[in-house]
Amino acid sequence: MPKRDVLRTLKDAESVALRELDAIRAAISAIEGAFESGGGRGHSRPRKAARRSAAAPSKRRRLSPAARKRISDAQKARWAKQKAAKKD
Repeated sequence: MPKRDVLRTLKDAESVALRELDAIRAAISAIEGAFESGGGRGHSRPRKAARRSAAAPSKRRRLSPAARKRISDAQKARWAKQKAAKKD
């Protein structure tokens, strides 16, 4: 095998190894971040109070009675269609 081919093969292997190393380091960083943000409680999701304070306070959106009725009627129609399909 010529020297150039050997050198090329080694450089290709080096680039593959470096990409794998970067992926491993990224995975380690993600896992460390999950442990740090979880506060040692076994999960990484912040408590409700922390989530509320981080987000901008917003008013709860409410549906009008007419909108609720339309949604209810549509769901009842879907249920009726399913029930009719089961009878056949």
